[in-house]
Amino acid sequence: MARLAVSAKELVKWFGEGEARTMAVRGVSFDAHFGEMLYIEGPSGSGKTTLLSMISGILRPNSGTVIVEDKEIWKLSTDQIADFRLNTVGFVFQDYHLFPKLTTVENVAIPLILKKLDWNESLATALQDLEIVGIRDRAYLTPVKLSGGEQQRVAIARALASRPDIMIFDEPTASLDGDTGRRIVDFVKKNVLNENRCIIIVTHDSRIFEYADRIMRMEDGKIMGVEKGGLYAE
Repeated sequence: MARLAVSAKELVKWFGEGEARTMAVRGVSFDAHFGEMLYIEGPSGSGKTTLLSMISGILRPNSGTVIVEDKEIWKLSTDQIADFRLNTVGFVFQDYHLFPKLTTVENVAIPLILKKLDWNESLATALQDLEIVGIRDRAYLTPVKLSGGEQQRVAIARALASRPDIMIFDEPTASLDGDTGRRIVDFVKKNVLNENRCIIIVTHDSRIFEYADRIMRMEDGKIMGVEKGGLYAE
């Protein structure tokens, strides 16, 4: 059995109070393991992104626990949670969130600068990460000069910069055509996933289900079932 990376127990999250209260996540429990690519699939509004935000230290649950690498993250101090987000989790956003006036390599170097690494050392590491994702030749271009697939690779390289143990992708193919989306996820599976890293992907794109190890289906804030991925995916 692979090592446990994330263990979430009875997570609950609501927004608003009284009659305006909206339940986003309703008592969700699940485990994710190192060496695994776990998908969280479901319709818009099913609680997927809220769940990701709670396990990545962005959004505090109303109740329940999140244990990552034997640490119960919501019992950590504010500074410790910030350190956890910077060093343990790499987040790849749906809309990339690249800084338009920075070059590709500067965008990738941002997490290293936040860790107070030397500027030249940060850029050297960022170039290595761009090599990993196959676009080192685009290092000195700004995002507007990159294709959607290239911008997604920059976002992946930036998430890799801190060498995180957990990588979280929010709808990584939403802005890409089918072929580009499959190439990106295939690349992540072959080059980013390893026995010491866990990858969690939120998606409703059935075109990439073949790359999942497991698919966890959510609806109305609850887990409706867990299936094998790959050839077993619908």
